[in-house]
Amino acid sequence: MTLTPPIDDREALRLSRYSRAAGVAMLLSIVFGLLGEMILPDRIIVTKNAAATAANILGDPTLFRLTFAAYLVEGLCDVALCVIFYILLEPVDRNLALLSAFFGIASMITFAVAQSSFFAASLVLGDTSGMESFTTDQRNGLAYLAIRISGTIAGLFLCLYGTASMVRGYLMARSTYIPRIFGILFMIGGAGFFLRSATFLLVPKYSSPLLLMPMALAGIPLMLWFLFRGIRPARTTASREPLRQ
Repeated sequence: MTLTPPIDDREALRLSRYSRAAGVAMLLSIVFGLLGEMILPDRIIVTKNAAATAANILGDPTLFRLTFAAYLVEGLCDVALCVIFYILLEPVDRNLALLSAFFGIASMITFAVAQSSFFAASLVLGDTSGMESFTTDQRNGLAYLAIRISGTIAGLFLCLYGTASMVRGYLMARSTYIPRIFGILFMIGGAGFFLRSATFLLVPKYSSPLLLMPMALAGIPLMLWFLFRGIRPARTTASREPLRQ
């Protein structure tokens, strides 16, 4: 049995800087996620009313584009976090850190596909070539369907983000430089995301948005810890686990 080389002072300082970057990226992701997934869509989408939803999109196209822009900023931050978390957790287990990054990137790809469907609603309702052959009611219905498809794709593939979060939580719990409680909370939050997808697919009547709440209880405290305390260089030197050869 041998120990991997300890983290030197330069590497420790690098991890400290990246922990601050993680806090900033998480803050932006949370703020723009709330805007793009809850606050702004509530001003556009009228549940089970395609005509009213279409009227809101056509009546305020700037609001619709701002909603998509908020989605976009959230997605950019989450992609950055995939890389940052890999850097922060690589000293614990490089392979698992890479696995979590791949799952995170895969979840962002499906997120992009879902939001592309959301944006397509504006094309259906606009002066897009070829749409004149559809009646107004048909176009309203197609636009509403595009928005519903967006939500369905996002719901089906939350398990990818959940898996990435569970792996990150496991690595945080194993590390010596991030409080163990954050790792445990991330594993619970990731499990909630995974169960949301599983129940959405297999038993829809038991699929509740409440399953996503534990992630908020994990992400917000970790964000604050990264921003106001962060990884202390002195604590990273003992972070690497023994490896069997």
